[in-house]
Parts: sequence; structure tokens; C-alpha cells
Amino acid sequence: MNAPVSEKIRARLRAAGKRFHANDSIAEHIEPNELPLLQDEIEQKVLGVLQSLVIDTEGDHNTRGTARRIARMYLSEVFRGRYAPKPSVTEFPNVERLNELMIIGPITIRSACSHHLCPILGKLWIGVLPNEHTNLIGLSKYSRLADWVMSRPQIQEEAVTHLADLLQAAMNPDGLALVMEADHFCMQWRGVKDADSKMINSVMRGSFLKDPNLRTEFLSLLRDRRG
Repeated sequence: MNAPVSEKIRARLRAAGKRFHANDSIAEHIEPNELPLLQDEIEQKVLGVLQSLVIDTEGDHNTRGTARRIARMYLSEVFRGRYAPKPSVTEFPNVERLNELMIIGPITIRSACSHHLCPILGKLWIGVLPNEHTNLIGLSKYSRLADWVMSRPQIQEEAVTHLADLLQAAMNPDGLALVMEADHFCMQWRGVKDADSKMINSVMRGSFLKDPNLRTEFLSLLRDRRG
């Protein structure tokens, strides 16, 4: 009997000594023909969960295809950042030697809490202080990289740090700052059911960490934009 495709992928990851936490990308360890098989496997597992919840997945027309829809959603949409390769990022030399503060945002963020798989929805702002050696990237690439990192189950603090690491490696600026503000449905939908609480966290690198005036300028501009 053939082993489930998830077991094959897991064995491949272990053999390579690679971690496969909820917020890790495992795309490079999945063969091209395995994603459809993985979707089929997930569909059957989700169907089992629905049946254990005593939901009639045959007689109820609203849930007859739910397992298939959830499997496709996890792999192709909300957790896509785990299974799709990193988007290509074209880098440009800083020919004009720009060295002034740039702010990108707000970028809409959609993620999921790895504790309950509830949605995390929010906004992200990115501040960049380039130098003459910095690689510049197109504006759309910030959004593409953010979506790739955020489309995984995780906690907000780790997600923002991971994105900062990617941008730092790609651009090598003098300073990099990220601020994310998000609603967490694991608080709004369950538990305390507090609909007004938000989480705001930041990551500061280089000049933003060392220069309080630069940091204040960035945060002041964000405060004006956020009203």
C-alpha cells in the first residue's frame, strides 16, 4: 500500500534536516505532481472531521462539497505561502543614490493564528532608508513578499520579523522598519470575544533602531496616515 503523500513530503523534509513548522515554507520539498494528491488527502481528512462533528455531508446540500473547498482553500489560498515558492523579486541598483526615508503602505495583510487557525486581518507599513549600495525593489514586490509570508498559520510577532529578514536580505538598506496593526479573530470570534482589541507590533533595524529622530519621523508619519 502506498504511503500518503504527506508522509513522503514529511520524510523528505526530515532527511534534509528541514523544519516544517506552521509558518515555514516547504515548497522546495514538494514535487510538482504532489499538490493535487495532497489536496485529495486533506479533503478526506477534513471530511472525517466534519463527520465527527455529526454534520451530514451527504444530505446537507450546503456542506456536500465543503471538505473539497476547504482543502483547496488551505493549499491554494489562505496557507499558500507554505506550498508556493517565493515570488521573484527584481532588484534595481540605486543609481540616483537615494538616501531619504521611503514609506510603503498600508499593505493589506491576511493571515491565520496558528493556535486556532482563526483569521488575522490587518495593515502593514514598511519604512526604508536606502544607501547608495541598496538594491531597490518595485512597489508591488513589497505586497507580494508580504502576502507570501503572511499566507501561513503563525503568530503576528514572528510573521513581521520573518518579513523584515527577507527585505533586509534583498535590499540591504541602512534602515528598515515594519509596523503591523491587526484584528485577531481568535479573540473576537472565541474566548473573550472582544471585538475592539487590536495588536500592533514593530520591527526596527539599522538606522531606525539607532537614530531616535528617524524613528520618530517614521512613526509620526504613520500616525498621521492612520488618523
